[in-house]
Amino acid sequence: MSESVNTTGKLLQNEKMAKYTSWRVGGVAEQMYLPTDKDDLVAFMSSLPESTSVFWLGLGSNLLVRDGGISGVVINTRGRLKGMRLLENGRVYVEAGVPCARVARFCVENGFVGAEFLAGIPGTMGGALKMNAGAFGGETWNIVEQVEMVNRHGDVNQRVADEFEISYRSVKGHFDEWFLATELSLDKGDASNSLQEIKDLLEKRAATQPTNLPSCGSVFKNPEGDYAARLIEHSGLKGYRIGGACVSEKHANFIVNTDKATAADIESLIEYVQTQVKLQHDVSLQTEVCKVGMAL
Repeated sequence: MSESVNTTGKLLQNEKMAKYTSWRVGGVAEQMYLPTDKDDLVAFMSSLPESTSVFWLGLGSNLLVRDGGISGVVINTRGRLKGMRLLENGRVYVEAGVPCARVARFCVENGFVGAEFLAGIPGTMGGALKMNAGAFGGETWNIVEQVEMVNRHGDVNQRVADEFEISYRSVKGHFDEWFLATELSLDKGDASNSLQEIKDLLEKRAATQPTNLPSCGSVFKNPEGDYAARLIEHSGLKGYRIGGACVSEKHANFIVNTDKATAADIESLIEYVQTQVKLQHDVSLQTEVCKVGMAL
């Protein structure tokens, strides 16, 4: 790291990733940086040697960190890039570390409609931007006007939505940059109805998903015209387990950590489900979950 750049955040060494992932698995991060705020993070990025690999972490959902851990540095935005405010142009400014559920509530409390679906996404705004996360029929990039990004040299760039290729659970473009913040474009509407909608969505999520056990959220993308959960259930895989990892009895597109699962258990179960669905239904399930790090 450069000596000439002043940073105020905390740099941790050999930090256990299981503490930061919703599956509660994963090896150690060689380094983890906890930025003070957005400006501090930009300064830190500018200080990194070109050879240092970088991985950004939000709430740790939709993420499988292998048991061998992550080399380089993990940027932990959770609870840090947490700015959120109304702009004069009527848009909503949200930094990457803000939980999606908090964004949904903020928008509704300020009289905006269209972001209610974010209440069902168990991650941060940065993660939602990276994968075009969705829930209950809504998708992140449908409400994005522009984004603020940083590259590994600490250069900050404003990008409009049209600069990216957006599709179902996929965002392509500017691979050498990371999301710092976004501006959301929403309509004004009846906040009382929206608050009730969020409440209903969260009740539906609790009723249909295994929220009481460690999971990553949905593991597989829905194939066109079908549902991954239906295919997995019809393959007789509900309750199937490898080690401490188990296909949820409540929702077949969730794999839960029932008893000290390892990342290897979970990855093996993912591959087994894919194999069985292919054999029985001739459908190749693609994963939503991001797999990172090294196997033991």
